Amino acid sequence: MNINQLIEIIEKKILSQDCISKVNIEDKSFLHKNHKSNENGKFHILLLIESNELKKKNKLYSTRFIYKILDHELKYYIHSLQIKLI
Repeated sequence: MNINQLIEIIEKKILSQDCISKVNIEDKSFLHKNHKSNENGKFHILLLIESNELKKKNKLYSTRFIYKILDHELKYYIHSLQIKLI
């Protein structure tokens, strides 16, 4: 899977949640290119999520919520996921 396909899947899954109004997805893999743990085909993703509902919850709840949505992608295509609620 390439990064554009992954971004499309992530966006579709995240925006299918009623509590999320907007998502911006950034590929940050280039920052980790020379790290020992860098794996080909696994990406470093930054999610900027706009959600009034998730902002009211604690950070652990919000993180688990997003991880559950992206469970398959995290297992196979995402090495690192950074989540920021805006």
